[in-house]
Amino acid sequence: MKLIDEVFKKYKLIEDNLIDYGFTYKDGIYSFNKLIHNDSFELQITIKDKKINAKLIDLDFNEEYKLIDSIGSGFIESLKDECKGILIDIRNKCYYKEEFIFPQSNRISLWIKEKYNSIPEYLWESAPGYGVFRNTKTNKWFGIIMNIPKNKIIGNDNKEIEVFNVMLHEETQNYLNHAGIYPAYHMNKKHWVSILLDDTLPDDYIKNLINISYLNS
Repeated sequence: MKLIDEVFKKYKLIEDNLIDYGFTYKDGIYSFNKLIHNDSFELQITIKDKKINAKLIDLDFNEEYKLIDSIGSGFIESLKDECKGILIDIRNKCYYKEEFIFPQSNRISLWIKEKYNSIPEYLWESAPGYGVFRNTKTNKWFGIIMNIPKNKIIGNDNKEIEVFNVMLHEETQNYLNHAGIYPAYHMNKKHWVSILLDDTLPDDYIKNLINISYLNS
């Protein structure tokens, strides 16, 4: 169900809250079922290894109603709204929000806050996942985390990734032969690079580049 990706993006599970919410637990799987639409459909939600999945069952036919992921109006949209309301309630009571999508992005963001007292600013409505970090002394940018399709920097895969842009100035070319570092997306490629935040590079290596960028800002 595509609604899952929409609702739980940037949210992390608080596993201890699931049983109190109404989930049952068996063989490593948390389960929660809810009748909707005058009891003619059942939303079945499972969480295994902290990954949440959901499917909608049409009880008249006892089969999955896959049209829930279709673009539609009227009946389909009313079903979506009911499902989304339940998922949001679970999210609000059993999850907490993180700044970014991927674990390395959140670790780096937390480290920047602790070291430089800088928190991400979200400056663009059209790009709500772009977080800018400023040097608190000069008010200049020293980094920006962005969620973009991977093919914007490498290959043909359009899956969503996060990158960290840092300013290295004359040192930029020295780092472009490293795995996980690419010419900057949406920034001056002479002075900036994009670092892939998928654990290709260890945190300490990225922190060193952030230190350089901070001093340049």
